[in-house]
Amino acid sequence: MEAKLAAELPSGEGWQFEPKWDGFRCIALRDGDCVELWSKAGKPLGRYFPEVVAALAALPAKRFRLDGELIVPVGGSLSFAALQMRLHPSARRVAKLAAETPAELMLFDDLGDPAAPLAERRGRLEAFVRANPSPALRLSPVTRDPARAREWLAETGGALDGVVAKRLDEPYRPGERAMVKVKRLRTADCVVGGFRYATGKPVVGSLLLGLYDESGRLDHVGFTSNMPDRAALTAHLEKLVEPPGFTGDAPGGPSRWSTERSAEWQPLRPELVAEVRYDHVTGQRFRHGTAFLRWRPDKAPRQCTLDQLEPEASPAVVGAALAG
Repeated sequence: MEAKLAAELPSGEGWQFEPKWDGFRCIALRDGDCVELWSKAGKPLGRYFPEVVAALAALPAKRFRLDGELIVPVGGSLSFAALQMRLHPSARRVAKLAAETPAELMLFDDLGDPAAPLAERRGRLEAFVRANPSPALRLSPVTRDPARAREWLAETGGALDGVVAKRLDEPYRPGERAMVKVKRLRTADCVVGGFRYATGKPVVGSLLLGLYDESGRLDHVGFTSNMPDRAALTAHLEKLVEPPGFTGDAPGGPSRWSTERSAEWQPLRPELVAEVRYDHVTGQRFRHGTAFLRWRPDKAPRQCTLDQLEPEASPAVVGAALAG
């Protein structure tokens, strides 16, 4: 099942609320000695997470079909970057990472009988976890109280991707947007350290955002591209063009996602501050593009530091907050 994004969680009876974990969605299958992991896009994941395959093969249960999220705890936090590193063509490299930063499977559904209502499937999942204990498996918490679910969004900071609501009386509906998801969005005040022109046009296409680290260096952390009045903004930005723009990590650095266009940017004097909305942070950078909210002429650029970014938290930390 897929989730449709909403601004508010539904109220009333008949809903189950779950944390939306920031990992790789995964269907885990076992039929006798055969264990498989599949992404929601239908791609095999087993070769990238051999330690999870081995853990599932060691369970007493010989047949199951489970829905969950692959996560990698690193140093007390969940690391999406560590997950991405697993998608590597070298089996030796994957095995090394599996030993150093083993993944876990956060379970939230039992698909042994997908036609059964969610309330029954959840009961079977809880029984499965009790009968098949493993350090590699975690049971995702749930609540049927919408007020408590809204508290999760407020209390867990940047630890969760959001909260998902599912109907207790509905079957599993693969491929359909049968769930409701509310994302946990945060804001940050960022220095505009540079910009890129729009492709084929003499106007700004995106602003390059920066935050100061503890050493006073301005690190590139992401971009935003929904600014108003681009013609006037372009004229203003062009008056501020001055190297180096970023004094720490800069756009266009070494990355497997780098393109020729990554290096095409204009550095600016660090005078402008923009407030943006973001969803995820990975490796002290915004994982996705941010939404421009407003200019902050009242904010000094040097006040815009990396400590604004909320770190990812471990399942244990989140679990304690959810249980509270």
